[in-house]
Amino acid sequence: MSIPKVQTAAIVPELGGDLTIKTDHPVPTIDSLQPGECLVKISHTGVCHTDLHAKMGDWPVKPMVPLIGGHEGVGEIVGIAPGTANSPVKVGDRVGIKWMADSCLDCEFCRKGLEMTCPKVKYSGYTVDGTFSQYVVSFVHHVTPIPEGIDSAEAASLLCAGVTVYKALKQSNTIVGNYVAIPGAGGGLGHLAVQYAVAMGLRVIAIDTGKDKKDLSLSLGAETFIDFKEEKDIVGAIKSSSEGLGPHAAIVASASAGAYKQAIDYLRPGGTLVCVGMPDADIGINAFWCVFKAIRVQGSYVGNRQDAVEALEMGAAGKVKVHYQLRELEDLKQTYEDLEAGKIAGRIVLKVS
Repeated sequence: MSIPKVQTAAIVPELGGDLTIKTDHPVPTIDSLQPGECLVKISHTGVCHTDLHAKMGDWPVKPMVPLIGGHEGVGEIVGIAPGTANSPVKVGDRVGIKWMADSCLDCEFCRKGLEMTCPKVKYSGYTVDGTFSQYVVSFVHHVTPIPEGIDSAEAASLLCAGVTVYKALKQSNTIVGNYVAIPGAGGGLGHLAVQYAVAMGLRVIAIDTGKDKKDLSLSLGAETFIDFKEEKDIVGAIKSSSEGLGPHAAIVASASAGAYKQAIDYLRPGGTLVCVGMPDADIGINAFWCVFKAIRVQGSYVGNRQDAVEALEMGAAGKVKVHYQLRELEDLKQTYEDLEAGKIAGRIVLKVS
């Protein structure tokens, strides 16, 4: 395959700065790659709220700048660095690039399947350039093979939103037939959480607002939808929908501090609160009720390499479908504006090349 010398890329020049679309950004040469690296030609990439945070630089851990964001990329490997030994992938493979770009694989955290907390971890579109470009450098031991049976546009969102909620459900301490509440059920993460939960045999209580999100949540298998703007007693309604005791778990996909505080009130004794959404505020969890109700609070930070494989396999099997709008890379600025305004239901996927 002929690799051009320049490419189109969406670049954030400084934290909080305006996004710039460049058509003459250099493409790394194969000879410039370090052992273990590969060059991937991106066909599609999802857009995540994390990308917006990276652009604004409003998280405690700051991204590098200038920055090419994006961490939900699907494309084809077009080159592997000279000197790379025992590569599990080859040129021509269709692979996915996730938030976790690389880790050492040898430390205690990597050995325990917590690669995302490795002291040497690299993050796509945050500490290394990401997928808002036609070509990106990634790492052979961390790219995820995309299975047959799922198209690239749909697979893109499963690489972050999908694996994130799938991992959260795996950590929810639930079994088949249990109730799970999902605040933010109609959003990009939430609508996937509903489907993964249903596929895992859980009974879903969807929490969000608006007719479109209600219709979407119920069509995806939620048993109950509670509109937090219309329901006066949200805690009571959630408990009534789960045998009067409350759900066994809550997967808080919403970036709302109030959603966390509320979950402690409606979870049944022994329930699990799984933290996924990240509001930039204290979440106000009451220690007394956590102890008194024996509530488990579990942070869930994306997923590891195996979680990604499993999440994609469920998508390829037709258990999970991503509801997305397809746009062009040049539409990224407008997409950021729509995300800030809360106008997007489901996910946005960009066609790159």
